Amino acid sequence: MFKIPTKLLILFSLGAFFLISCSAFATPTPTVVVPTQQPGSSIGGSVSAEGRLVPKEHAELTFPISGQVEEVLVKKGDEVKKGDVVARLSNAEQMHAAIANAELELTNSKQALDDLDKNAATEKANYMQEISKQSQAVRDAQFNLDNFKIRKGQETMTPMEGIKMTSQALDKARAAYEPYKFKCDAGTGNKNNINLSECNKTKNKLKQELDWAQSDYNSAVHRLELATALETAQARLDKAMQDLETVKDGPDPEKVASAEARIAAAEASLESAKSNLQDLDLLATIDGTVVEVDIIPGDQVAPGKIVAQLADFSEWYVETDNLTEIDVVNIENDQRVRVVADAIPDLELAGVVERIAQTYEEKRGDITYTTKILLKESDPRLRWGMTVLVTFLSE
Repeated sequence: MFKIPTKLLILFSLGAFFLISCSAFATPTPTVVVPTQQPGSSIGGSVSAEGRLVPKEHAELTFPISGQVEEVLVKKGDEVKKGDVVARLSNAEQMHAAIANAELELTNSKQALDDLDKNAATEKANYMQEISKQSQAVRDAQFNLDNFKIRKGQETMTPMEGIKMTSQALDKARAAYEPYKFKCDAGTGNKNNINLSECNKTKNKLKQELDWAQSDYNSAVHRLELATALETAQARLDKAMQDLETVKDGPDPEKVASAEARIAAAEASLESAKSNLQDLDLLATIDGTVVEVDIIPGDQVAPGKIVAQLADFSEWYVETDNLTEIDVVNIENDQRVRVVADAIPDLELAGVVERIAQTYEEKRGDITYTTKILLKESDPRLRWGMTVLVTFLSE
């Protein structure tokens, strides 16, 4: 029997292994198939892009304030209308009390403004009466002052200057008289060899000068009192005339402004109290289906935390993902499209371009524009987020 040498057998085996390895990496001969359109390609004048199914509308619901969940009024799958209460926080009783207090303050502040209008006529009459009274007081005081006889030597002085001058003269006269007040008493003169007649004469003279000084001072004081009475009456008359000026055309503008500011503050407080009460209720912002509820009674929630999601599945839309700048120029609103979901390849749905984004995104080095497409047909198997192939049809 013929035997193959061992070395030759090894070389033959290595050669065969090398040929087999090369053939594994060689480019296979392409198989002729019917062209299939890929996302982002153009075949036969049509443009295609990948997209995802989205509902007509969807909303993520959050509380604007923090608090404890008191009740949850919906569950997954429920249908809701815009404005329906989805969930509610506690503390409603306190909020209602705050609203009642704000409403009471608003009522009182409006009444205060109404009272200003009603009392304006009364105030005007009172001020006019005060003007008449003080006018008479000014006339009387002026008459008394004009008819007062000023003592000699004070004619050119003001009342205060007269007081100063006569006060000094009175002090001087009193100082001169005091040593003689008891000096000339009976018995004192004989003991001290004083001439009683001369002593009493001097004493009487000094006493008379003291009395004159006292009279001049009293006259100066009376003159000052008359001048002060005139100033006081004139000040009161001026005040009454100013008060009348503020109400002659209606209530005092400053009081009106204060009353209006009080009303504005009360209205703001009431609005804030009502807003705080409304913030306790989580409301549906669209008509649709509850697709997610992430809270239960007793939970503490923070402002802005998503606690529920709604979606309107009455219509389906497709939002493209990779329509490039090369292809978007060939797309226009109302253009017909064909949509095929990856999960349901045997289902073709008709649609129409509703909106083409004016802003771009950069994805994987390409400039892309999102296009929103309305499906004209539906199917119960469609689900939010499904990947679809969109073919933009040429007319």
